[in-house]
Amino acid sequence: MKEKKNSAETKLGKVLPISMDAGFFFERAVSSLDRYHYDKALKYFRKAVEYEPGNPVNHCNMAGILSEMGDYEASNAVLSTVLEEIDPTMTECYFYMANNYANMDLFEAAEEALVTYLEEDPSGQFLAEAEEMMDLLQYELDRPTKLRSIKSSKGMFEHDQARELLEEGKFSQAVKMLEELVQKQPDFFAARNNLALGYYYLGLFDKALETVHEVLTQDPGNLHGLCNLAIFYQHEGKVEALQQLAERLSRIVPFHQEHVFKLATTMGILGKHEAAYGHFRRLLRDQDMSKDPSVFHYAAVAAYYTGRVSEAKKLWQSVKRLDPVSSVADYYLSRLEEALESSAVTDAQAPFSVNYQYVLPFEEQLKQWGASEDGIPPELQNNPVIRSSFFWALRHGDSRMKLQVIQALGLIADQEVEEALEAFLLEPEEDQSLKDMALFVLRSMGVTKSLPVRSGETTTMVDPSQTATKLPVWRSEWQAVINLAIGKMNDSSFDLQQQHDAETLWVEFLTRLYPDPPSITHLEGWACALEYLTAKMHRLYVTYESVAKKYGISASTARRYVCRVDEVCGVKEKIEAIFSSVR
Repeated sequence: MKEKKNSAETKLGKVLPISMDAGFFFERAVSSLDRYHYDKALKYFRKAVEYEPGNPVNHCNMAGILSEMGDYEASNAVLSTVLEEIDPTMTECYFYMANNYANMDLFEAAEEALVTYLEEDPSGQFLAEAEEMMDLLQYELDRPTKLRSIKSSKGMFEHDQARELLEEGKFSQAVKMLEELVQKQPDFFAARNNLALGYYYLGLFDKALETVHEVLTQDPGNLHGLCNLAIFYQHEGKVEALQQLAERLSRIVPFHQEHVFKLATTMGILGKHEAAYGHFRRLLRDQDMSKDPSVFHYAAVAAYYTGRVSEAKKLWQSVKRLDPVSSVADYYLSRLEEALESSAVTDAQAPFSVNYQYVLPFEEQLKQWGASEDGIPPELQNNPVIRSSFFWALRHGDSRMKLQVIQALGLIADQEVEEALEAFLLEPEEDQSLKDMALFVLRSMGVTKSLPVRSGETTTMVDPSQTATKLPVWRSEWQAVINLAIGKMNDSSFDLQQQHDAETLWVEFLTRLYPDPPSITHLEGWACALEYLTAKMHRLYVTYESVAKKYGISASTARRYVCRVDEVCGVKEKIEAIFSSVR
């Protein structure tokens, strides 16, 4: 007969041993969290850390609880320990730290941590949340965030920045960024296509063509590449190749909005207006696009060229309603009304040219800006279409157009303009007088470094701060006269061409008298003479009294110096000869 087991012993035998390890305390912590018992959860996470001090996840959990409890400083201390002592590759800790700093209103520190996360984290797990925080920090700091790249985006951030630069008309900066990007990522076709456009906008046609061929060699069906190539073929005058490519493009019906827009604008530029009209009408049915005045303008142009004149008028009226500040719609509606009144336009013909670009025609822009005392409006100075028109004209226009463009660029006077004019100085076949004007504009922009100027096979270094002259010497007092005159003329709204003419007159005066030029003891008298005679050359109203007052001298003194310069250079005689020939 078997002995009956003690009941207590039986019960003891059924008790399972408790494994007091990190996992046990982790589960207890999670259970406490579910019941919002943060104190207990923190206690258990601390125990988990004690059992596995080398496990960064336990530390991060503890930091998370501290953050939930509002102890952001302690949370960041734990996260710093993870990064410095346990696992430096846990880059998400920087994102957690950024949140903590933001909650403490330490926005500079939050920015630093967030930027580190975006530039170092390879997975981008919190990319969307980081972008939201970026917007918050930009608002709080009232400036753009100091972010160079986003590692997890593999160049997308840099590409978006470059695209923004292209849209702002900052082509040189965009090209530099895109060149670096495609060197790191050769198969980044979108970046390569935009690089081709950047070259094209700068007038570097050969580079643009080479770059788009690189895209199509690797991806023959790339729509953006094909559209860019078609534009380049048109520029190059390759009629047969363009015709074949245009036929291929006309058979494509894109699905994505971006592709529809690219194809529509390309077909319009190629003169395939019927195809362009169909694509633009399709875009106008899109809710977002139906609020964009530029799309209505594109559709109006396509309608105009396909004989839908009444439709074009309605579309330009829509442009005016959506963008009442712009003068583009008013300009084309006015031209259209004039043509309709004179019966010069019907639904079958187009008597005047219309530009798909949502800006006034280039010549009209120059005419309006030339008549305006304020020059180029700020909102148009960064317009990419206008800026690309300037850069194109600077490389491919006639001498008159190039001169106008150089003056217009002087009104914009930014880094992009400086680089464009410096490149212009290196063109061996350009007229020297245009280069002198470019140097004058660079000087007016405050450029003082010596610049290379190429003429044929010869390159010389020129200091823009010194007046362009072939005199063997150039004395400081001579420069002081022109500096005084230019300063006064600039205050009186003389344009850059007129200021340059004053400088040229002074150089001519000194050159004719060299090596026995007059002693310069009265800067105001000589400068006053230059302004007076320049005003007369440009048929501007001026009197001895009015100009003398500006320089703080008497009218008789002004007359004496004017007569001396005119005696040497024969300015009034030249003016009379010009006016006689006009009459």
